[in-house]
Amino acid sequence: MSSINPQLTADAKRFSLDVRQIQELGQKAIEAKARAHCPYSHFRVGAALLTPSGAYITGVNVENASYPVGVCAERCAVAKAVSDGEKVFRAIAVATDISPPASPCGSCRQNLREFCGLEMPIFMYDVKGEYVVMTLGELLPMSFGPDHLKADGSTAT
Repeated sequence: MSSINPQLTADAKRFSLDVRQIQELGQKAIEAKARAHCPYSHFRVGAALLTPSGAYITGVNVENASYPVGVCAERCAVAKAVSDGEKVFRAIAVATDISPPASPCGSCRQNLREFCGLEMPIFMYDVKGEYVVMTLGELLPMSFGPDHLKADGSTAT
């Protein structure tokens, strides 16, 4: 009988997730990485979002010869989810081929902030499949989000 990593159990409890959900989220991000389109940087990134209904939505980085036009894996997953009607997420996993693992870039952090609470966990997986977890709030302190704007687009007081 294999034992469960104590850190995995603690993280599941901390974020009100099942151990199985964290494992599957990470596995889906790692598998998605193989579908990345990164002919220029060769830096593969896969991401997977977990929705409240238990669905997993993946994304990959998609580079373009016109470099600024590329899309990060996290934003790809969010766009795919929103286009399918999902706008609430419980967790995200991001997988890369480096160790220690990479965290989402600033643009991706801000993009996640549009749809996610600051307490949402971001599981960052390295080349060995090991992860570091931080909340969106830890990665994006003093953030600006939808709660700072009124419905008419002006700033809230």
